[in-house]
Amino acid sequence: MKIRHQAFEPGKKMLKGALHVHTNRSDGDYSPEKQIRYYYEHGYDFIAITDHKIYNYKNYAPDVPITIIPGFEFENVFETHNGFRQFHTVCLGPEKGKGNPYEQDEEIPAGTAKNQEEYQKYLDEIHANGNLTIYCHPEYSGTPARLFEKLEGDIAMEIYNSGSHVYANMDKDAMYWDELLGQGKKLYGVAADDCHTKYERCLSWVMVNADNNVDSILDALKRGAFYSSTGPVINDFYVEGENITVECSPARKIRCNCDNIRFRNIYPGGDKNQPGTITRGEFEYESGQPYARVSVIDENGKIAWTNPIFFDEIKHLMK
Repeated sequence: MKIRHQAFEPGKKMLKGALHVHTNRSDGDYSPEKQIRYYYEHGYDFIAITDHKIYNYKNYAPDVPITIIPGFEFENVFETHNGFRQFHTVCLGPEKGKGNPYEQDEEIPAGTAKNQEEYQKYLDEIHANGNLTIYCHPEYSGTPARLFEKLEGDIAMEIYNSGSHVYANMDKDAMYWDELLGQGKKLYGVAADDCHTKYERCLSWVMVNADNNVDSILDALKRGAFYSSTGPVINDFYVEGENITVECSPARKIRCNCDNIRFRNIYPGGDKNQPGTITRGEFEYESGQPYARVSVIDENGKIAWTNPIFFDEIKHLMK
């Protein structure tokens, strides 16, 4: 029996989206209108304008047929006796009139939490207001997994952040994700631009299995029906019998990760020194493996990441 990851179930289009975009409404270089036009011209179906501490519903380029996901970025910066740390969270909500109490241009003050236990109250309030939350750029924030692992209610964390990558060579390949997944957290992975300047735009995206409207996209994000990429395309990801299979655009390497299972790589011809590319990777399920996620790496080092298949949810179907 083939058990397909929810991102690749048939019936809907794969939509390309940007979930973390800044403008000159906070600390970005460009106007909202210019950002929206630029992303649309580069093939994006939806975009969230997530400026710091200020909520947005508005399409500032109303002639552009792109879906605007309401949201903002909540910030909480603090100093410890060892120096700097911060908690940042992308917040994405439904349209006005659909259970979202925030107002257009409403300013949301920064938090003052000194640790994750104190920060939870802010997340609780955001969730009570009907918004989904994504934990941002953990490496850049100086927050290893132990400092945000107790946060409850996030649907995802950023596994790639173009701003962090471009300016600090951080947050570029799912740091800390497996540590949290290994604790049993059902946390999805998001690639995001976090663009403030022209150097960070359109470097990453999510591909979401949804209809092109706010409700459907948010539902798909909440269910993990998406994958993330900085270049490669993932066409399918499924379990059949004891095999975990991914089908993709030409790749130099395909990697399977799980917290308590040694990572496994597949190369063209089974040899990392052999030239060429592959478009399919197959890994054997190992007894006790709690989940599997796959990364596809192309010849330019660009990566695409599946969300995990959680075996405790499908084990009864694998026989």
